[in-house]
Amino acid sequence: MRPPDSAPFRFAVVILAAGASSRMGRPKMLLPWNETTVLGHLIAQWQQTDARQITVVCAANDVGINNELDRIGFAREQRIINPDASRGMFSSIQVAARWPGWNATLTHWAIALGDQPHLANATLRAASEFAAQQLDKIFQPSRNGRPRHPVFLPRRIFETLANSTHHTLKEFLGTYASEVRLTEVNDPGLDFDLDTPADFEEARARFITQ
Repeated sequence: MRPPDSAPFRFAVVILAAGASSRMGRPKMLLPWNETTVLGHLIAQWQQTDARQITVVCAANDVGINNELDRIGFAREQRIINPDASRGMFSSIQVAARWPGWNATLTHWAIALGDQPHLANATLRAASEFAAQQLDKIFQPSRNGRPRHPVFLPRRIFETLANSTHHTLKEFLGTYASEVRLTEVNDPGLDFDLDTPADFEEARARFITQ
């Protein structure tokens, strides 16, 4: 069942946590962040928004991620399993698009990278508010004119991901270039990539509030 065309903005979050973290040398999602882990912090941030459903995409048999989700009390029913995460990030997004567990009233989905704990809470709230003003369009926050994550997709576009033949999200979004709307957000975290141990130490020094 789909929501009526006049349905208000109701969004879900897809947190991508199935990556191998090869450049980090250990699982990014399990690194310490504030009083919890990177993954715990991300979930807590999205819980402070108006998200109607929050999910985490995990690699099959990832004991560490599942143990952490158990520790923080994240429901098993909201975990989406990618059976072949080695195919990359886009495969996790497609698995999420095919997942049958979505709330039928949802109108939009936010695709959130699993390695952005350094974004401000205000950035996530602002992104969802801006997306609500662009109901039939793809929305992305931007920094210095460059599109960033999270990406908000309306239902009609999110559902096409399931059978897309593209190889990356960037390639997929390129086919909808005329429907992408950007809003500049003043958050230096949008410029930062959390890939290596040095990146992690820099991020903790720059973005964790003492």
